[in-house]
Amino acid sequence: MPAPSLHGIEPRNLYIHVPFCARKCAYCAFYSEASGIELMDRYASALVRELELVAPDLRPRTVFFGGGTPSLLTLRQWELILRAMDRLNLLGAAEWTVECNPATVSLDKAKLLFEYGVNRISMGVQSLDEALLDRLGRIHSRTSVFKSFDLLRQAGFDNLNLDLMFAIPGQTMEIWQATLDEALAMESEHLSSYEIIYEEDTPLYAQLQSGEVDEDEDLACDMYEELVSRATTAGFSQYEVSNFARDRSGAAGEHPAPKEVKCHARGLPFQSSNAPALQHSIPALACQHNVNYWRGGSFYGLGPSATTYVRGVRTKNWSNTQLYCEQLEKGKRPIESTEELSPLARSGETAAFGLRLLAGWPFEEFRDLTGFDLRDEWSGEMQQLVDRGWGRIAPDRFQLTRPGLRFADAAAEMFLC
Repeated sequence: MPAPSLHGIEPRNLYIHVPFCARKCAYCAFYSEASGIELMDRYASALVRELELVAPDLRPRTVFFGGGTPSLLTLRQWELILRAMDRLNLLGAAEWTVECNPATVSLDKAKLLFEYGVNRISMGVQSLDEALLDRLGRIHSRTSVFKSFDLLRQAGFDNLNLDLMFAIPGQTMEIWQATLDEALAMESEHLSSYEIIYEEDTPLYAQLQSGEVDEDEDLACDMYEELVSRATTAGFSQYEVSNFARDRSGAAGEHPAPKEVKCHARGLPFQSSNAPALQHSIPALACQHNVNYWRGGSFYGLGPSATTYVRGVRTKNWSNTQLYCEQLEKGKRPIESTEELSPLARSGETAAFGLRLLAGWPFEEFRDLTGFDLRDEWSGEMQQLVDRGWGRIAPDRFQLTRPGLRFADAAAEMFLC
């Protein structure tokens, strides 16, 4: 059966990559570079040109500025970008996230973002232990985390995410427990926590190769279990391998849910314009932008190294800020590569990403979206995961078990053609 087409749907999700950092973190493999005011000015102008090129095909329901460090942009650069978005009718997203480093948040900047409609901030905390922050190469202190969090509340933000990392070299269970205690006491609306990954071409990977640091898989597993236990006890609902959110406003603090997500007050699932409705509750304050990724939705990605998936075609921008700017200054989209997967291969990708959600994949909804049935095309792979204790086949869906979620990346690889 041919896959039904979602490709004619107007894209409703926008990612913008800001490639600048004050200093490259030891673990980071994302495309980023040291900031410099001249190149940052040039980037902001080039981004406006790229926005102009895609705006006729885009009415964003979600916007996500990631990096890099988006909060490193100056007030003047933000004003240039935000005014362009206003002119191009790109404001008004139901969810608009900006990633921030605690060391680069100011009240003036926070108020400007809030004024233009940004309603969600994701703050890269990583750790609340000074020695570990130094090991990771972070530029912020533990004190700045608390100060920036309070400043964002003062600016009006009532949907804040804290990003944490575990299994950091030198991080004991006691340090991890203390970090979790302090982070949960801040009563954010969302919590993301990722096991550190030793990516090639990073200082941390070089330390692993040289024997300077060691991986402790058993400790990492114990830390993950501690995370799930403490976060759920604190009123969060886990909805993805590494992500936890409040089910509704007032679950822990007095901060109401943003108006744009009040439709979730009864625990109804987020409905992406490009992905099917889930027959399983997604927490009210889950990151809608990321849910769209995990459910195979389309999106525009702007900025150096960003990926776009629109109408069945994936494109990737140059991972070079200078070249990115040069191309846009010539009136060209800065695309390095283009790929169009077969319907089966794309469906396998969609299956793989969607298994990261605790809801797994409802069989009927996956078939409605892709035209393929998991029970036909991937029955062997699902059974292998069941045999390992990583998967569960229910009458209406396939989903990973708790142990399976811990190894979601390995499980996902089995669905990729």
